[in-house]
Amino acid sequence: MAKQLRSGYTTGACAAAGVKAALLYEAGAAWQEIDLTALDGTLLHIPVKAVVRTDLGIQAEVVKFSGDDPDITDGVSVFTEIQHLTGVPSTIVFRAGQGIGTVTKPGLSVPVGEPSINPGPRALIRSAVREVLGTDEVPLAVTISIPAGVELARKTLNPILGVEGGISIIGTTGVLRPMSEEGFKNSLVPQIDVAKAAGYSDLIFVPGKIGERIATQWGLPGGAMVQTSNFIGFMLEAAADRDAAAVLLFGHIGKLSKVAAGIFYTHNRIADARLETMAAYAASAGLPQVEVSRLLAANTTEDALTVLNAAGLRQCVCQTLAERASIRAERYLFGKLKVGTVMVTLTGELLGMDETAREIGERYGWTLPQ
Repeated sequence: MAKQLRSGYTTGACAAAGVKAALLYEAGAAWQEIDLTALDGTLLHIPVKAVVRTDLGIQAEVVKFSGDDPDITDGVSVFTEIQHLTGVPSTIVFRAGQGIGTVTKPGLSVPVGEPSINPGPRALIRSAVREVLGTDEVPLAVTISIPAGVELARKTLNPILGVEGGISIIGTTGVLRPMSEEGFKNSLVPQIDVAKAAGYSDLIFVPGKIGERIATQWGLPGGAMVQTSNFIGFMLEAAADRDAAAVLLFGHIGKLSKVAAGIFYTHNRIADARLETMAAYAASAGLPQVEVSRLLAANTTEDALTVLNAAGLRQCVCQTLAERASIRAERYLFGKLKVGTVMVTLTGELLGMDETAREIGERYGWTLPQ
């Protein structure tokens, strides 16, 4: 019988529970375990580690529990401080404490200059205030801190998205369900919104660090780059849905040769037809059968390139692979946007690119390797 995976609660739910605990403490009521209704109606029971008075108000500490989702914030302490304000409008003011980032680029769900506390957590906190005080129209400052957030932010997309100084307080509903792959896919999409808000209508899709590093060396703008991981098809659809003008697929041949075969989820445990794809196009270009067998026996695509090079077919085959990757991508999107492809080696050597890729690169003023 399969193990039932445990759900947890988001950093936003931790912060909301902390606010409720601080208000209950102030009222002289029990605060040690908080019942919190998530935005999807789920009832959460969240233990509170501590509540203390501070120089400015009252602070609660809640330890994040991620259930069986491999979340990097699992086990970290989320501190929420409330402070009653005077002489200001009756509204809740959100502030970033230690380890919470500030939004510096447009295109996210929070305006530039605001603490990176997403709309879901803000709604949860307002709901918690209403539960205790009967209204959320109160002059109250809510400061959220996660001391570990400065270090944790380096393991997230926040630096790319323009969230500086720490992590974001996130969560659509407050419930963290163990659907890590779906959650990870969705976490990639805001890169597109940020790039478009910065004025980049032609996006540069880099499946990983190799493509990102080499594209940067070629002078392509970092603001237009979008990390796709293995979810190239999903991200292409997201770009089309957001009316991008064109996408440049830029990466290592080992990843993008799969796209040439019509594979748009490129994890090697799901689909690994790199060598088979190269072998098929090499055979079509005239590679003898014995050399096709050698290519198929190669350990990596880089090894396979030595077979093509010896036969004088590397440029021809790689050029075809790049062209086919773009054709398959445009077909995958039913022609909703233009796609170009650049395939490179681990050292940044150009293997193949199509005309659409050249046009996008020239619009961005790239410098091709000599």
